[in-house]
Amino acid sequence: MRKLIVAIAFVLGIVGACVAGVVFLERALLFPKPLAPHEDAAWRGAGAQQLWVRVSGGQSEAWWLPPLLPSRGPAPLLVFAHGNGELIDAWASAFDEPRHWGLAALLIEYPGYGRSSGSPSEASITEAMTGAYDLATALPGIDPTRVVVYGRSLGGGAACQLVRHRPVAALVLESTFTSVRSFAHRYGLPGFLIPDPFDNLSVVRSYTGPLLIVHGVRDDLIPPAHAEELHEMAPRSTLVLEPCGHNDCPRPWGVLREFLVKAGVL
Repeated sequence: MRKLIVAIAFVLGIVGACVAGVVFLERALLFPKPLAPHEDAAWRGAGAQQLWVRVSGGQSEAWWLPPLLPSRGPAPLLVFAHGNGELIDAWASAFDEPRHWGLAALLIEYPGYGRSSGSPSEASITEAMTGAYDLATALPGIDPTRVVVYGRSLGGGAACQLVRHRPVAALVLESTFTSVRSFAHRYGLPGFLIPDPFDNLSVVRSYTGPLLIVHGVRDDLIPPAHAEELHEMAPRSTLVLEPCGHNDCPRPWGVLREFLVKAGVL
């Protein structure tokens, strides 16, 4: 009996070590966060209002960028979630054009990235997204009924998690995946052990609002087949394939503006 107990304990130890190894490897691949920026007040230079969101293990940063076109009434809000190797610092100027349409922009940082504390995971990123949404939609001059969520690459997973928990008027997914588990085998990881699945497919399958999917036909990191499957499963989706890869696609502002007009956001 004692030998059996020792054998079982040995097997359980190996299984536990394997699970821990999968978790470590998955998060190392999924969250290769860049070095922290040196400028603590970078938001001032971007003309933003800095917001702090409480998350498990600390707080996460967000930037609110006001519209550049005066509005007679409350403005729609464009919530943006960036890719896994980026920071919000690099994205502020990219949103000048939609801000000239009269939209405010909200750039949300992930826990453990940049000046944000904590550690990145599906759970903590969801906390950051929902917390920043709640702060921004309560700001004066924002129309909480016209919130557009835009996620790029990993940010597509963050955007879909926000859609799970908060109402939005429209969803935009650029260069994103059906789920992390769907391509975990590429790295030799068993899908059922993935701790951060970001199951976008299940979200879009049940999402009834307007959805714009943009993807590069030469994307060899997240193949366009992911975008096509998302499109097939989403009842009100529009798929736009661009002649680019994963990180070299131009901002789809023309397509986005047309989409937002049709969605009644603009």
